[in-house]
Amino acid sequence: MPDSQPQQPHSSSSSSGSSGSSGRSDGSDLLLCGARLTDGRTVDVRLGGGRIEAVGTAGSLTAHSARVDLAGYLLLSAPAEPHAHGDTALSADGDGPVSYEAHEVQRRTTEAALLQLGHGATALRSHVRVGDVQGLDSMGAVLQARRALRGLAELTVVAMPRVLTGLAGADGLAMLRDAVKMGASVVGGCPDLDPDPTGYVEAVLEVASEHGCPVDLHTDGDDPARLARLAAMAGGLRPGVTLGPCGGLGRLPTEVASRAADQLAAAGVSVVCLPQGGCSGGDRRGTAPVRLLRAAGVRVAAGSGALRDVSNPVGRGDPLEAAYLLASRYGLRAGDAYDAVSSSARAALGLPEVRVEAGFPAELLAVRGDRLDAALSLAYSRIVVHRGRVVARTSAVREYCNSAVTVALDLPRQGRTGRAEEPS
Repeated sequence: MPDSQPQQPHSSSSSSGSSGSSGRSDGSDLLLCGARLTDGRTVDVRLGGGRIEAVGTAGSLTAHSARVDLAGYLLLSAPAEPHAHGDTALSADGDGPVSYEAHEVQRRTTEAALLQLGHGATALRSHVRVGDVQGLDSMGAVLQARRALRGLAELTVVAMPRVLTGLAGADGLAMLRDAVKMGASVVGGCPDLDPDPTGYVEAVLEVASEHGCPVDLHTDGDDPARLARLAAMAGGLRPGVTLGPCGGLGRLPTEVASRAADQLAAAGVSVVCLPQGGCSGGDRRGTAPVRLLRAAGVRVAAGSGALRDVSNPVGRGDPLEAAYLLASRYGLRAGDAYDAVSSSARAALGLPEVRVEAGFPAELLAVRGDRLDAALSLAYSRIVVHRGRVVARTSAVREYCNSAVTVALDLPRQGRTGRAEEPS
């Protein structure tokens, strides 16, 4: 019998439950067969209408349309990417300065989002510079990429002006308001680069309050007094404030960093760290002290940051690599590390919670393996589900030369063990 039956949705979202071009509007369902869960159970999972309809023991569920064989796969809630830079992504290989021609920005943003979707991220937040040379052209190009990606991944956009205070900041403030009118759903930027960081934050919070937008700010976090002021200003703001990458917090004395973490927790501020490297919003390296922040009660998510741009020419944009680094380098348990790129990342983005239970959004990632720690170590083969349908598949096969040694040792192979049928 099914372990989990249909129930009322746990969270509501106009994007997660809708049909149409981005959902399964024909009413058909999809059955994921024989998947392993992190608690050790092997289950079937039926999807329909963009949500999980039922979860039952293997062989207990039926579906009237497509089936996907997930024997040998671990089924997880899909990761989300809380800190991308689509306008500069994939620009490290070019000759000369980065092109901000609208068609180039749209192409890079789309390609980068598809790369990250292949890794498992079905939702992404991209920070886009507005003002200066780019004006609003890059913003328009990224918004066009968002429309092109509809049905494959959810892309939200953060407007990021350079200066917001003084005479020079007047244009930036006007540009920020125009960006929100164009379709940027989050306001942000880098107060560390403004001559008046506090004034910059005040301006961003004012625009956010006017439009009811979330706030996502770049800061190194190495100035505890500035962090304290920011926490005091942001406390209680709805729908929320996110900071990142905050690598400077890790360079502060422990007692100072702990006090700052307590202030951020009290204000309800989320922190997005970048364990894979820096980003185009700043040049400082280092990762936020994730264990200290978590101990203080701060929601900590992990993002990818730069994806093969000047800040990180070898950036992969892989959320599972971010989780791997949190576990291997910063001492988090595998479950907590994966939470930082999945549940906590989705919460930081204001997205509905996902669990492999009936009633939750069908945003899922199947990774070859039977344990989470092994999946984070060797996450080659992946199947990505967005709004109840398979939107990306990566299949890796590992084989060894035909010899007596390989036969005698029964060496493992990385590849599909069962037949997987693509949904129609």
